Amino acid sequence: MSADVVALLRAALGERVDTTDAALQAARADKSGHAASGTPLAVVHAESVADVQETLRIASATGTPVVPRGAGTGLAGAANTGAGEIALSLRRMDRILEVRPDDLLAVVEPGIINADLNAALAAHGVWWAPDPASRAISTVGGNIGTGAGGLLCAKYGVVRDAVLGVDLVLADGRLLRLGHRSVKGVTGLDLTSLVIGSEGVLGVVVAATLKLRRLVAGEVRTLSALFSDVRAAAAASATITASGVQPAIQELMDAASLARTHAYLGLPPLAPGAALLLAQTDGPASRDEADAIAAVLRDAGGTVTLASDDAEAERLLLIRRSMHPAWEQAGTTLIEDVSVPRSALPDMFEAIADIERRYGIAIPTIAHAGDGNLHPNFVFDGPDVPPEIWEAAGELFAAALRLGGTLTGEHGVGVLKRRWLADELGDDQWRLQRDIARVFDPAGILNPGKVFAP
Repeated sequence: MSADVVALLRAALGERVDTTDAALQAARADKSGHAASGTPLAVVHAESVADVQETLRIASATGTPVVPRGAGTGLAGAANTGAGEIALSLRRMDRILEVRPDDLLAVVEPGIINADLNAALAAHGVWWAPDPASRAISTVGGNIGTGAGGLLCAKYGVVRDAVLGVDLVLADGRLLRLGHRSVKGVTGLDLTSLVIGSEGVLGVVVAATLKLRRLVAGEVRTLSALFSDVRAAAAASATITASGVQPAIQELMDAASLARTHAYLGLPPLAPGAALLLAQTDGPASRDEADAIAAVLRDAGGTVTLASDDAEAERLLLIRRSMHPAWEQAGTTLIEDVSVPRSALPDMFEAIADIERRYGIAIPTIAHAGDGNLHPNFVFDGPDVPPEIWEAAGELFAAALRLGGTLTGEHGVGVLKRRWLADELGDDQWRLQRDIARVFDPAGILNPGKVFAP
């Protein structure tokens, strides 16, 4: 049967069907360190909407599972493709189809890289706000699939706030155009928002209408503050939020993350236990806002440094953006993604410290502190997550929920968090969401085993 499916795909799509071992092995994994069991049937490198539709028609007719993929930079295993499945890669669909600066919108294909998109939009005096740390390698389609956030979302929102509509191919090959091009639009149910963050279980996004912003006028001011420990830094971050000042970026790194990243970048070591809070302001009031934030941080006990120029500011942000590559050198890293109310950041860091003490492990943690999104990291040897790490992670998730938070702020559920999804949703909502997915995909061929698997 598998040979027949590949033959049908080859007859319809020719050389865009890839069965080389390198391609099949690459499709099994993402950046989570987790890989699907078995080997996919094929990787389809779609180059058009028609390619996607034809792939799904064949898959639907033969009952073959399909896993949509972008650049494979996800951190929850949602795009991992295993035995008997087709990996449907959208990476080659990377065109900007339309830019309308007058309407502050652009229409793009899903395979375009975040950084490439904004480099092209800059010539039009506009930009797309979502800014994941992986912006140089992640795709817009992947951002939409996971509901990504990033460094700038404290001020400018997440992907859900920056998408007006999507073109979606259903499991049977039908094409839907969801959403609108107008700023306002409340006709019917908001299926665009339903698709954002759905991790490929509802359909395959083949185009997106994005909400743009004018390039921000005025200067950018970047400052850093070192604290004696991470709880003090987290408390200072919460104080910034309470002060009413709205930085564009507000990032926190604990001592372990900061030390590891400094070593990775060849920077001088810092005092043991030191934690870092980064803040950046923009717009016409950026200087006054930076001064106000600096005062808050000094009052909270921080040693504050203001970047003297753009190059120094970029060096500060490079420390933050290099955290994940730095830990990749230490072994397999399970990068988690809980969010809590911003005022609860100090309590969440205390909960992490308690789990570290009781389990005898280190959990280096960074945070998009401006919106309460933490990324605790579990580092271990080998490809499989040890049982005690899962147990510690489960306690970490429970702590986030107790504090009024959520299991995932931007990475999604995928494979790695599906066992805890009902803990947050409750059984009734879990079943309702799964049933909604079945309305879009009655046979359950899209990304099976992800998100809603028992």
